[in-house]
Amino acid sequence: MLTVYQFEHSPFCIPITALLRSLGQPFKTVDVSYATRREVIELTNGAYYQVPVLVDENGGECRVIFESSGESQDVARYLDEHYAGGRLFPAKLEGLQAIVLGHLENSVEGITFRLSDPAYLDGIRDLVERTLAIRHKERKFGAGCVAQWRAEHGSLLEQAAKVLAPYEQMLAANPFLFGQEPVYADFLLFGILGNMTYKGAAEIPASLPSVIDWRRRLEDFRF
Repeated sequence: MLTVYQFEHSPFCIPITALLRSLGQPFKTVDVSYATRREVIELTNGAYYQVPVLVDENGGECRVIFESSGESQDVARYLDEHYAGGRLFPAKLEGLQAIVLGHLENSVEGITFRLSDPAYLDGIRDLVERTLAIRHKERKFGAGCVAQWRAEHGSLLEQAAKVLAPYEQMLAANPFLFGQEPVYADFLLFGILGNMTYKGAAEIPASLPSVIDWRRRLEDFRF
């Protein structure tokens, strides 16, 4: 059995669960609380406290996979090696996909998470968990950042449309970012958009019709 320890809304967890569904691979999820990361810390023997963390208990051996750095794709690469047959990180696309992944993780996600975070934080019912989540954001982005993002929703959506425009161009020419089948960059973009639109926080701009069609296509895709 595969288990994904996650934040349900995370732009880096959504790609992993979407990928497993596309592979037809059974898995279960465990939602981690902002208030305590005990499960993740214990699973990784204190080496990690973020998500996703993948636990693979198939084959009689329990393996725990997590990211080795802020820029790594260790969980996705593990799934590619053991379950996807190298489809996610084809050698011929290695350099080009690395450029796209860097752009997605920084330029795109750096804008889109600001659209969804205010609504996500409002939805945390537990006072302690909500407070810790807000304080985590404020330590990183400054006091009052969540209120600022809420006030800037319209301009942030315009920025998102602009930074996503190259993907609209790519997807107008191909079913997926690099051709006829998705690679990991497709799943990462899917996760970033899933985070942006989480529980109706925002919508994909109408100026990106190819992106909208691609998202539906990837939801239904099975390897």
